[in-house]
Amino acid sequence: MQSKRGRPRNMETQNSILSASYDLLLEDGFRAVTVEKIAERAKVSKATIYKWWPNKAAVIMDGFLTAAAARLPVPDTGTVFQDILEHATNMARFMISREGSIFLEIIGEGQVDSALAEAYRIRYIQPRRLEVRGVLEKGIRRGELKDNLDIALCTDLIYGSIFYRLLVSGDPVDDSYVRQLVSHVFEGILSAQRGDQRTK
Repeated sequence: MQSKRGRPRNMETQNSILSASYDLLLEDGFRAVTVEKIAERAKVSKATIYKWWPNKAAVIMDGFLTAAAARLPVPDTGTVFQDILEHATNMARFMISREGSIFLEIIGEGQVDSALAEAYRIRYIQPRRLEVRGVLEKGIRRGELKDNLDIALCTDLIYGSIFYRLLVSGDPVDDSYVRQLVSHVFEGILSAQRGDQRTK
């Protein structure tokens, strides 16, 4: 969450704004939410919101991600396969929930709203990719994965496939699919020392 815009934030006021934006998002959908409605629900002025966020998209995304953060922890199980499997499974479960379906709507809206697209890329997509990078780099350091692994491509293979089903094909995204997907990708990225191990 970006916090360098305007004067320092009062945490109680900030939380009221984020909670209001999230509640309105769930109730009405992105298009129907306005800064005026957020300000009215949070009992603050529009000027207060604009001191801390550049636009509606930014405050809504921060409200959404604040509420969703607890559902998307970064696992640390001791093995890179299990860490990625749990991370991808948690994300897939979240995306098929009510909150996740709202985010998929936001992605759709972002195709015609550049400010919204920038907001969700900066506030959601990039942080999630950094989480995955950290997990995979840890796996490389432990000798579980190939030293020359293309981390960005590996991330795209796993998470891009999930979003393809969610946004394009409409095929089911369940725990079994995620396990099969991660297992197939890991067959190609395990180090030589781990190549004979099965990711069951």
